[in-house]
Amino acid sequence: MITVKNLVKDFGGKRALDGVDATIHEGEKVVVIGPSGSGKSTFLRCLNLLEKPTSGTVNFEGTDITDPSVDIDKLRQKMGMVFQQFNLFPHLSVMENITLAPVMLGKMDKQQAEEKAKTLLSRIGLLDKAQSYPKQLSGGQQQRIAIVRALAMDPDVMLFDEPTSALDPEMVGEVLELMKELAKEGMTMVVVTHEMGFAREVATRVIFMDEGKILEENEPRAFFSEPRCDRLKDFLSKVL
Repeated sequence: MITVKNLVKDFGGKRALDGVDATIHEGEKVVVIGPSGSGKSTFLRCLNLLEKPTSGTVNFEGTDITDPSVDIDKLRQKMGMVFQQFNLFPHLSVMENITLAPVMLGKMDKQQAEEKAKTLLSRIGLLDKAQSYPKQLSGGQQQRIAIVRALAMDPDVMLFDEPTSALDPEMVGEVLELMKELAKEGMTMVVVTHEMGFAREVATRVIFMDEGKILEENEPRAFFSEPRCDRLKDFLSKVL
């Protein structure tokens, strides 16, 4: 579904990504871990061109999205994105937050979008919050609404950028639970996270990044129990 070749991203004089190659297949749940500043979030944001790569290519469903002639907004409709800080529109109700994009982009009329939103809200037990505003919700509720808002567009892949790092510890579980359900249903997912338990339980593959490079990747059992590179061994000894 996604093929990344020799991806480089410079910010001023600093190299955030240094020749990254990666492939993500349909139905995979790829979890990206690594120390702060290792390039994880930059890598994720390059997958839908929220960050424009300095060089290299990102191929999504057969299209090189780094080609300037490509309508990236059209392709982004197939890539759900969930951020650290929820990014809900504060002046819109929960219902309006969820229905805005599908209606504006002509994927559904208002009635269809509202039906879909109600179904998704029922699923996460927040239908009673449909007319509430983001500031009236807990962080965990806001993040689940943000995930539902992305799902309302029927994306082919979901990108999660540290979705639990802004949450109080007791709210992390409810967000991870929803992500686990999506994984079970077969959603293709790329998740940047510090939640090692989630990586162990849900990932089909775990990627370790440091200093802008992928240093190791493997299926979770081998990744955590038999790390090969010294940098990963050192990292795991501190976080597990």
